[in-house]
Amino acid sequence: MTAHTKPGTRPANPRFSSGPCTKRPGWTPQTALANAFLGRSHRAKDGKARLKLAIDKTKAILGLPDGYHVGIVPGSDTGAFEMAMWSLLGARGVDALAWESFGKVWLTDVVKELKLPDLRVMEGEFGVLPDLSKIDFTRDVLFTWNGTTSGVRVPGSDWIPADREGLTLVDATSAVFAQPIDFTKVDVLTYSFQKVLGGEAAHGVLILSPRAVERLETYKPAWPMPKLFRMTKGGKFDAAIFEGETINTPSMMCVEDYLDALAWAESAGGHKGLIARADANAKILHDWIDRTPWIANLAVDRATWSNTSVCLKIADPAVTSLPAAAQAEFAKAMVSLLEKEGVAYDIGSYRDAPAGLRIWCGSTVETSDVAALVPWLEWAFAETKASLAKAA
Repeated sequence: MTAHTKPGTRPANPRFSSGPCTKRPGWTPQTALANAFLGRSHRAKDGKARLKLAIDKTKAILGLPDGYHVGIVPGSDTGAFEMAMWSLLGARGVDALAWESFGKVWLTDVVKELKLPDLRVMEGEFGVLPDLSKIDFTRDVLFTWNGTTSGVRVPGSDWIPADREGLTLVDATSAVFAQPIDFTKVDVLTYSFQKVLGGEAAHGVLILSPRAVERLETYKPAWPMPKLFRMTKGGKFDAAIFEGETINTPSMMCVEDYLDALAWAESAGGHKGLIARADANAKILHDWIDRTPWIANLAVDRATWSNTSVCLKIADPAVTSLPAAAQAEFAKAMVSLLEKEGVAYDIGSYRDAPAGLRIWCGSTVETSDVAALVPWLEWAFAETKASLAKAA
């Protein structure tokens, strides 16, 4: 391997993982978890109060419309979205959209598990959206707001009609708190603590509009409903789940960590401040892409470029001319070099995605760290390409 000059500045925080994501700046367990409600029942008065505080702060920071409900549920974002699908789908036809790994997981559920009889599947390859103009909003519509594994996000919410007849079910775990979302266009939204705000894993957040609540009370699915998915009692919406009670025992340490992240979010300027931080981080990479011929955004349409999970593909002809397996090894070699140097952890593409890099730019990442990372990406590429030439 030839000796290329290493950059002089390293990112102060090399954690660019797309989930779990890096903690908020300045986080320590001593400060974040000092007030955790531990060794007590989560159903005690003070335990419920901590859960309710997390719910209330979430509503305030996101600016949710009146009448929207927020619940803390089991199983991270996956559990929250599964609850929504199993509880709400089947009342009318469904248009299911997928253009990355997790959207395809939801397709598996609606096709193979729920076996919905009236289902239209609209898929896009990694890097592109399906044709949004073909969606029928008299039906329920299922999609991810930001494709974490493809770096492709929907272009705002103008394409969703306010007078839709069906429900919109949105997996927004890598978009919420980082991208503008018109919640009046969303009936179900899910995310996990461990994504954009860098909280701990295991718990999901489920947000329901009044229209979703109405569906819960007027429709009963044909399939058996596991306890963890039940959101009604006696045919009525179980509001307690969305007021500080939980279906099963939560980790109050994780809840405390989430409260710490929400407090930091408030200090960082709330929702607008968090969006601005993510935009500034992504701009560093987007500007670098524009001036660097050997790298490209996996997302084809610039209007869909993510500001959180920025997915990159290597565009150098010496690499793109290689077989797919060799291209994957090239990308892995770059990732390995950067990890050994301690400048970037966990930035390889998701296992199902095309070979390349995936760099988290959410609000808990400092812009100075993204700027410091870029020269190291150049260095790792030069080193790996030199090794490729030597091997040839």
